[in-house]
Amino acid sequence: MSLVNVYNLYRTMEEEHVILSFKGVVTAELLTSVLHIMESRMETMQEPPKMRKKVFNVLVECLQNLYHHVDEHKDLIDENDLEKRSALVMISKHEGGFMIRTGNYIDNSKAVELKVKLETINSMDKEELRQYYQDSLESSMISTKGTAGLGMIDIARKSGNKLDFEFLNVSKDNSFFCLNVKID
Repeated sequence: MSLVNVYNLYRTMEEEHVILSFKGVVTAELLTSVLHIMESRMETMQEPPKMRKKVFNVLVECLQNLYHHVDEHKDLIDENDLEKRSALVMISKHEGGFMIRTGNYIDNSKAVELKVKLETINSMDKEELRQYYQDSLESSMISTKGTAGLGMIDIARKSGNKLDFEFLNVSKDNSFFCLNVKID
């Protein structure tokens, strides 16, 4: 990357009001670090406790989703496969709230199922989401990771907004899943 591109990247991040950005493999240690950094940043920005709690709760869910997804690819050690374990997290401040953006590789076979789930979540109002969460909790088997597939439902419920998402087809086997969560 040329030095001019470094400056352009910096300017873009400034224009987008990015306060934290990370690209790489999501680990348990990273989760802890990001949460501490965001807690400190929101305190410094004097965000109200209610907003801090909302952002923190949504961020925890987003990071856990990335962590659990990367965990599925933990056996990949080939340099070309390491990219599949990599993820992107960006948190920006906008008027009245925050935006959490995540991106990660996902198998195309899983992308179809996830897209249907996200469209279902986005079609629901607050009460329907609450009921869907309860129904999913009661009918789901807890996975070996300790989840019941409730992360996206929780993100929609805690953010209070529709989930903005896209699957970018990058190969015959994989897509890049982009998720934008607005918190206001």
